[in-house]
Amino acid sequence: MTAIDERTLKLDPEEARRVRQERFERIGRWVLPLAIMILAIWLWDRICVWKEIPQYILPRPGVVLQTLYNDAGLLFSSLLVTLRITFLSLALAVIGGVGLSVLFAQSKWVEMSFFPFAIVLQVTPIVAIFPLINIYVNNQTTKLLLCAWIVAFFPILSNTTLGLNSVDRNLRDLFKLNGATRWQQLRYLRLPAAMPYFLGGLKIAGGLSLIGAVVAEFVAGTTGQSSGLASRIIEAGYRLNAPRLFAALLLISLTGILIFLVLSLISHLILRRWHESALKQER
Repeated sequence: MTAIDERTLKLDPEEARRVRQERFERIGRWVLPLAIMILAIWLWDRICVWKEIPQYILPRPGVVLQTLYNDAGLLFSSLLVTLRITFLSLALAVIGGVGLSVLFAQSKWVEMSFFPFAIVLQVTPIVAIFPLINIYVNNQTTKLLLCAWIVAFFPILSNTTLGLNSVDRNLRDLFKLNGATRWQQLRYLRLPAAMPYFLGGLKIAGGLSLIGAVVAEFVAGTTGQSSGLASRIIEAGYRLNAPRLFAALLLISLTGILIFLVLSLISHLILRRWHESALKQER
């Protein structure tokens, strides 16, 4: 008998039922998606066989994995190019978003004046902005970086600004009564209170920065050995090389999942000792 079972027997029936339910939920959180994913891949493979679909239209999963292995050098070198743009744009989005959020928190007039411009950047499709960027910016890497930054910037700005403005008024009044300056309030009260909001925006921006990098490569039409994964997708589409196209898409998807998981782990490690959203996960 395991230690968990022994503890469960000592609890009242209702509490024991709750413990068992939480244990099954923790297991199901991983097992159910994995089982559905395996089933979907199996159905994909079977449909290709039953319908005798040519691999240049829909390759079987095994063919995609084999292509990923055979073209690993080319695809992973392109992935590194895309990741460089992704992480640079994310870093710039964090610096710019947090910096502007702090400025907005210090002055409502500044927020009312400049926040609409951030909204305009967010709601305007990047494919519509890129022709202007293409005219005014000469360096190709700078073009891609700027496009990815525009996509990733707004979630951090909006979430952090919301967090800085969501401080409990009673705590703010307490700081004022004790003679705290505006910057002391920012450092010891508003920034810690805004941390969960910032981390939530960071998880969103992490995925958007990858999307922005890939979309920027598409609209820029980058080519050559030093280009990113988007160029491999375009090239594979022109050549009807569906296995390589699917392999590149698989790499992008796995990279996006990995970025989200890493940022979620960072968020959990920062919040686990004091914020309710993380404390509930450890009960």
